[in-house]
Amino acid sequence: MTNPPRILSIAGSDSSGGAGIQADIKTITMLGGYAMTAITTVTAQNSVGVQAIAPMAGSVVASQIASCVEDIGIDAIKIGMLHDADVIAQVAGALDNVDAPIVIDPVMVATSGAALIDPDAVAALRDTMFPLASLITPNLPELAHLLGRSLNTTDEMIDAAKELSAITGTAVLAKGGHTQDARVIDLLYEPQGRTVQFEHERIDTPHTHGTGCTLSSAIATLLGHGQSLEHSVKLGRQFVLNAIKAAPGYGAGNGPLGHQAVRSF
Repeated sequence: MTNPPRILSIAGSDSSGGAGIQADIKTITMLGGYAMTAITTVTAQNSVGVQAIAPMAGSVVASQIASCVEDIGIDAIKIGMLHDADVIAQVAGALDNVDAPIVIDPVMVATSGAALIDPDAVAALRDTMFPLASLITPNLPELAHLLGRSLNTTDEMIDAAKELSAITGTAVLAKGGHTQDARVIDLLYEPQGRTVQFEHERIDTPHTHGTGCTLSSAIATLLGHGQSLEHSVKLGRQFVLNAIKAAPGYGAGNGPLGHQAVRSF
């Protein structure tokens, strides 16, 4: 039997299980990976909002990473919520000698609208973490925040993805779910100039809590399996779509996905 790829999720904890570490563990497991975690922040949250945030000390986050690297080993890494500059610096240092693909989901704002990152940490995230990544997966508001300007259309998103890729030297998957297009259009832009467009129908549902976490951890797991970047994005998107369609309907607001129901995609 082939051993599962070892996937480390460096992210925040979502007490309601819809996003963050909990969504990552479910996704990694359903895709045949071995899930490990380094918790950056503990949150009290649910489908209607974020009630409390307690960041971990950067040194504790770094120690969690080292524990996994030094004993189990790592085949791919997903990075989500990094609340402040100290955590960002410590994570970057802990990954300095790690040779594995890194997928960064630049978590800044929760689905409910709550801020999840210290405003002063945005520049550190862009300048320190992004150059380490194999792929960055911002949605439209995150991409706009990173580049300091308003983005509304798919054409603007494409230009912004190219700009962020040029700044960081890494691939960018710009997610277009926040545009007004009839279909959801995502764009994968690679530093060498290659562009791949993905699209799918819009699903009329409020139950999308944790989609970004799920997609980024799915892509990381598939990269850990040895899939190409393009194929990992393609399969990861399909996993998310099926999980949205299988959402159990929990919660009064933006409910969680149905990770447990996705047996094929």
